[in-house]
Amino acid sequence: MAAHRLRPCVGRLFGMGPELGSGRRAYSAFQAFTEVLRLPSKQLTKLVFPLQELHGHFVPGSRPDLHLNIFHPSLEDIARAESFFTASARNRIEYLTSAVRLDHAPDLRRPEVCFIGRSNVGKSSLIKALFSLAPEVEVRVSKKPGHTKKINFYKVGKHFTLVDMPGYGYRAPEDFVDMVETYLKERKNLMRTFLLVDSVVGIQKADNIAIEMCEEFALPYVMVLTKIDKSSKGHLLKQVLQIQKFVDTKTQGCFPQLFPVSAMTCSGIHLLRCFIADITGNLKTTGFQFS
Repeated sequence: MAAHRLRPCVGRLFGMGPELGSGRRAYSAFQAFTEVLRLPSKQLTKLVFPLQELHGHFVPGSRPDLHLNIFHPSLEDIARAESFFTASARNRIEYLTSAVRLDHAPDLRRPEVCFIGRSNVGKSSLIKALFSLAPEVEVRVSKKPGHTKKINFYKVGKHFTLVDMPGYGYRAPEDFVDMVETYLKERKNLMRTFLLVDSVVGIQKADNIAIEMCEEFALPYVMVLTKIDKSSKGHLLKQVLQIQKFVDTKTQGCFPQLFPVSAMTCSGIHLLRCFIADITGNLKTTGFQFS
């Protein structure tokens, strides 16, 4: 979606509020998104479509293929997706339970998405940002790496379950491999795995192990680049190029398009919510060109 195409959608969005969800809180969340739409075009693109904004920094004629158009929802689609992440009386968003093994996990039929990444990659902070429209949901964020020791399940209304996996690498649980491998391999309702990569340091050795696991089990997964606010523009562009080349040449099950995000500035959070709503079957967007 080119920057000049962002604005024409804004007028239609202002008339959509009551359709996005029931209850006052859902409407308030929509109002918050309309405030985003009031931003100048460049700021809006940076916040909602950060990969597109990064792409614009490359020299015209030598810009790499970052697969920008594989998932390119309209602003109306993104606004609709906000309602799924907004807590209300009819859309309860809450922590369900934790498990140390798959046989301890709740037997849920709704679709699941799981988040996995190296310790200190910013996984808990990202999940907290995704749930910012449901502030009563407690997602514990610690300054110490390896805080998450169990598989944590969060119910998102009647729509899907979000699963927070323990971090791998430093201070990982001793039974991490058995815990995570069994879940990834045998969980029948797992729709997509979100593999978080620190955009400051790029793909590390521990990340390669997780990638190999996803590839071995033929899991559909997505690479989310965290902490994009922590690097200079030049360093971030370099990392995006390297990671994109890795995805294009070294993976088969990875979604081709990268999702750069910042839990601090919320850049990329709206688009990631929309992607999750789409792949769990709750929102059919108008611009999804990949299965």
